[in-house]
Amino acid sequence: MTLSIDTTVAVRVCTVHDLEVERGRAALVDGDQVALFLLPDGSVHGVDNLDPYSGAHVISRGIVGSRGDTPTVASPLHKQVFDLRTGECLETQGKDAAALRVWPVSVVDGEVRVTRPEERSS
Repeated sequence: MTLSIDTTVAVRVCTVHDLEVERGRAALVDGDQVALFLLPDGSVHGVDNLDPYSGAHVISRGIVGSRGDTPTVASPLHKQVFDLRTGECLETQGKDAAALRVWPVSVVDGEVRVTRPEERSS
């Protein structure tokens, strides 16, 4: 099922119970794949599922971890590590810098909602 969303409206994509702690889930929102991650503290983060290094939609299968207080996900393909809060690549594995687009996520009455992120400037 594809959800179509306004850039200012949060849309329900699943419930918190549909997510597993430190395991990613992918959702298709208006033609874009979003990787959702439930962390042990109960927070939910959303980033593009598209790995900017490989071009494959695999980030939801990545390894969740942390760098200090920073929640991270490592690409399952080439192991680049991304900050789940900012999308910044913290470990490029020798490649040029790249980032994941971050999707604003809220949890309301147990429902996980996402809002389309603003488009990046080139």
